Amino acid sequence: MTKLAAILKDGQRYMKAWPKEAVLSSMFPESRVIFATSLAIKTMPAIAVATVTLPFIGHQDELLPQAMMMATVLFFMPLQGLYWLGSRANENLPPSLANWYRDMHQKLSAAGESVPKVSTRPRYFDLASVLRQAFERFDKGFVLDQEN
Repeated sequence: MTKLAAILKDGQRYMKAWPKEAVLSSMFPESRVIFATSLAIKTMPAIAVATVTLPFIGHQDELLPQAMMMATVLFFMPLQGLYWLGSRANENLPPSLANWYRDMHQKLSAAGESVPKVSTRPRYFDLASVLRQAFERFDKGFVLDQEN
């Protein structure tokens, strides 16, 4: 259970670390997953409660077992997004993205930004941190230009 809790916690950290830039939406699924997960975190508990409450209001007690099951599914739906984000955060970057990570890290270092030591096996969380810092420091064109 502690491994699951750690993955969910990593998912929360990754959700906060990922830059909310529209230009990244076409390159990475993270923006869409983060949007869906944050929406699910806000809405699904209320929908789950309503799912259980409605059979009581309508005096349809025979629907209560189905309502309880549906509420359980709805209540745990945000955890699926957090689990995916946590797993993704700990994945190693493919070689092309690892090179892009190193380029961004080098650009930030050259610009005088304080960046953590470059990782030899960078993960998606490392990329998110560097991208967030790069988008705060540089304009979008400079960040996405891989030839500089």
